[in-house]
Amino acid sequence: MLNWSTIFYGAVLSALLAALLAAAAGPRRPAVIATTAFAALAGPLAWNAILHAAHGRQFFTDAPVAVLPASWQDTGSGVFAIAMTALALGIGPLAAGTGRRIAALATLAGLAAFVVDVYLY
Repeated sequence: MLNWSTIFYGAVLSALLAALLAAAAGPRRPAVIATTAFAALAGPLAWNAILHAAHGRQFFTDAPVAVLPASWQDTGSGVFAIAMTALALGIGPLAAGTGRRIAALATLAGLAAFVVDVYLY
């Protein structure tokens, strides 16, 4: 089970990686990068807070694959980051944008959260 400092640490790392990926992905609009980073922080933070409150220890069992030892907890962080990013961008700075752009950035945020969870904590 993750403690609160680890949950915040992972969320911040997810936000930083998502911001870097969003900046590399296309037009560097500060509002888009900041929204992507915030959502990539909020998604994993929300998911891990749920697991913490529900004492969801079973979600932390890693897959027996050496190169990708992902757990349900890692996957949930990515899924929550995707959902939060799509929602935040869709009602925020990309409200008039295309679904393709929103989906691409949300996927990058989800990938960032997933990779951080699997490999960095």
